Amino acid sequence: MRLGAHVLRNALFVAPMAGVTDRPFRALCRRLGAGLAVAEMVSARAELRGTRKSRLRLEHQGEPAPVVVQIVGADAAQMADAARYNVDQGAQIVDINMGCPAKKVCNVAAGSALLADESLAARILASVVAAVAVPVTLKMRTGPDPARRNAARIARIAEDSGVQLLAIHGRTRACGFSGAAEFASIAAAKAAVRIPVIANGDIGSPDDARRVLALSGADGIMIGRAAHGRPWIFREIEHELATGTRLAAPGLPEMRAVVLEHLEALHALYGEPQGVRVARKHIGWYVHALPGGAAFRQEANRIETAAGQLRAVRSFFDRLADCANDPGGLAEDRAA
Repeated sequence: MRLGAHVLRNALFVAPMAGVTDRPFRALCRRLGAGLAVAEMVSARAELRGTRKSRLRLEHQGEPAPVVVQIVGADAAQMADAARYNVDQGAQIVDINMGCPAKKVCNVAAGSALLADESLAARILASVVAAVAVPVTLKMRTGPDPARRNAARIARIAEDSGVQLLAIHGRTRACGFSGAAEFASIAAAKAAVRIPVIANGDIGSPDDARRVLALSGADGIMIGRAAHGRPWIFREIEHELATGTRLAAPGLPEMRAVVLEHLEALHALYGEPQGVRVARKHIGWYVHALPGGAAFRQEANRIETAAGQLRAVRSFFDRLADCANDPGGLAEDRAA
């Protein structure tokens, strides 16, 4: 897939997720098969740019190109200014957030709340596209609520404004993350435009990816929550879509190496103690399906140092490896 001057490895995208898709996670997903990774959303408000939170979200040092920054806001002039600022800071693609259903975002008429005001959405899209020379993309939902699914109209507005790609989550703002995603609205949007459309929602396996592509007619897929603790899901989907054969799950040695690599990158980015706190949720996601994972998660949540976290993770995976060579020990660990 091509996006502006950028030729992507594939059409498998990492969804922007606040508190998750920081630079270490994006880089890991890219290395493990994702063609593009969108950074955590940043506010268009200029007064928030100097906060530690914003600075960390805009940390791109060493990140593989293209760098994608997502901006969120409800004022066309502010959004245009934010786009220019982020391009000056190294963004190579600007993504506009019209998909976040969080109350704190929607209560200020931003995120998916914009889908209910098509004229304002149009002004924001046109202003951002006019403000920067890099590709502009749009992340959106299928509408404000199930009775007002307007994805096809928003898609046409976006294309007319110069947006070069759409990523559409198959739920409305009102749905949040409840219920099943639907893909008929994404198919309608795809049929309405000529630009690439990426489908998002309820994709947790290669089979899901194949099903969603068939239902939506989309050009690619975007994965969010299913990548928690499974950054290798992208290479699994890439392999199966390309070959029709199932790729084996990573073994314990590779999982151990990936987790340690991820934690070390988090510690380096955030420092202590924040890096330790951020790492806890990732540890929980990585181990939750492994024997003894629930007990280890509780243990890991009590660790206060980066060195302690790394030692504990090494020890956990070493115990699993020992148990794998001792079926009786593995059974005991599963029971725990």
